[in-house]
Amino acid sequence: MILVRDVFRLQFGKAREAVAAWKGIEQHAKNVGWGAESVRVMTDLVGPYYTLVMETTFKDLTSYEQDMKKGMSDPEWRARYQQFTPLVESGYREIYTLIEG
Repeated sequence: MILVRDVFRLQFGKAREAVAAWKGIEQHAKNVGWGAESVRVMTDLVGPYYTLVMETTFKDLTSYEQDMKKGMSDPEWRARYQQFTPLVESGYREIYTLIEG
Protein backbone atom coordinates (compact mmCIF):
# COMPACT_ATOMS: atom_id res chain seq x y z
CA MET A 1 0.00 0.00 0.00
CA ILE A 2 1.27 3.48 -0.80
CA LEU A 3 0.41 6.91 0.57
CA VAL A 4 0.54 9.91 -1.77
CA ARG A 5 0.67 13.40 -0.30
CA ASP A 6 0.09 16.32 -2.66
CA VAL A 7 1.04 19.52 -0.86
CA PHE A 8 -0.08 22.85 -2.30
CA ARG A 9 1.06 26.28 -1.09
CA LEU A 10 -1.86 28.56 -1.90
CA GLN A 11 -1.90 32.23 -2.72
CA PHE A 12 -2.44 34.46 0.29
CA GLY A 13 -6.13 34.66 1.21
CA LYS A 14 -7.25 32.03 -1.33
CA ALA A 15 -7.72 29.02 0.98
CA ARG A 16 -11.54 28.98 0.98
CA GLU A 17 -11.69 29.37 -2.78
CA ALA A 18 -9.06 26.65 -3.28
CA VAL A 19 -10.82 24.21 -0.94
CA ALA A 20 -14.10 24.75 -2.80
CA ALA A 21 -12.38 24.16 -6.16
CA TRP A 22 -10.63 21.06 -4.80
CA LYS A 23 -13.92 19.62 -3.53
CA GLY A 24 -15.27 19.91 -7.08
CA ILE A 25 -12.26 18.04 -8.43
CA GLU A 26 -12.59 15.35 -5.78
CA GLN A 27 -16.32 14.88 -6.36
CA HIS A 28 -15.83 14.53 -10.10
CA ALA A 29 -13.02 12.03 -9.55
CA LYS A 30 -15.29 9.90 -7.35
CA ASN A 31 -18.08 10.08 -9.94
CA VAL A 32 -15.82 8.69 -12.67
CA GLY A 33 -14.49 5.86 -10.51
CA TRP A 34 -11.22 7.20 -9.18
CA GLY A 35 -9.47 4.25 -7.55
CA ALA A 36 -7.97 5.78 -4.41
CA GLU A 37 -8.67 3.56 -1.43
CA SER A 38 -8.87 6.57 0.88
CA VAL A 39 -8.80 10.34 0.46
CA ARG A 40 -8.17 12.97 3.08
CA VAL A 41 -7.91 16.72 2.51
CA MET A 42 -6.32 18.95 5.15
CA THR A 43 -5.50 22.63 5.61
CA ASP A 44 -2.80 24.08 7.84
CA LEU A 45 -3.38 24.68 11.52
CA VAL A 46 0.21 25.75 12.23
CA GLY A 47 3.25 26.06 10.00
CA PRO A 48 3.28 27.69 6.58
CA TYR A 49 0.03 29.59 6.04
CA TYR A 50 -2.37 28.71 3.24
CA THR A 51 -1.29 25.10 2.79
CA LEU A 52 -3.64 22.45 1.38
CA VAL A 53 -2.69 18.77 1.59
CA MET A 54 -4.43 15.88 -0.10
CA GLU A 55 -3.52 12.42 1.14
CA THR A 56 -4.57 9.38 -0.84
CA THR A 57 -3.79 5.71 -0.52
CA PHE A 58 -3.50 3.23 -3.36
CA LYS A 59 -2.82 -0.48 -3.62
CA ASP A 60 0.48 0.16 -5.42
CA LEU A 61 2.27 2.54 -7.79
CA THR A 62 0.63 0.90 -10.80
CA SER A 63 -2.84 1.70 -9.46
CA TYR A 64 -1.75 5.28 -8.77
CA GLU A 65 -0.30 5.69 -12.26
CA GLN A 66 -3.46 4.31 -13.88
CA ASP A 67 -5.63 6.76 -11.96
CA MET A 68 -3.37 9.69 -12.86
CA LYS A 69 -3.64 8.79 -16.54
CA LYS A 70 -7.43 8.50 -16.22
CA GLY A 71 -7.68 11.95 -14.64
CA MET A 72 -5.30 13.66 -17.04
CA SER A 73 -7.18 12.32 -20.05
CA ASP A 74 -10.61 13.43 -18.76
CA PRO A 75 -11.56 16.88 -20.15
CA GLU A 76 -13.88 17.72 -17.25
CA TRP A 77 -11.24 16.79 -14.66
CA ARG A 78 -8.70 18.99 -16.47
CA ALA A 79 -11.19 21.88 -16.65
CA ARG A 80 -11.87 21.66 -12.92
CA TYR A 81 -8.13 21.42 -12.17
CA GLN A 82 -7.51 24.55 -14.25
CA GLN A 83 -9.85 26.43 -11.90
CA PHE A 84 -7.70 25.29 -8.96
CA THR A 85 -4.19 25.92 -10.31
CA PRO A 86 -4.39 29.76 -10.48
CA LEU A 87 -4.89 29.70 -6.69
CA VAL A 88 -1.62 27.79 -6.11
CA GLU A 89 1.83 29.34 -5.68
CA SER A 90 3.75 26.06 -5.55
CA GLY A 91 3.46 22.44 -4.58
CA TYR A 92 5.16 19.10 -4.32
CA ARG A 93 4.33 15.41 -4.02
CA GLU A 94 5.54 12.80 -1.56
CA ILE A 95 4.97 9.06 -2.04
CA TYR A 96 5.50 6.61 0.82
CA THR A 97 5.24 2.88 1.31
CA LEU A 98 2.90 2.19 4.23
CA ILE A 99 4.37 -0.23 6.74
CA GLU A 100 1.57 -2.15 8.42
CA GLY A 101 2.38 -2.81 12.03
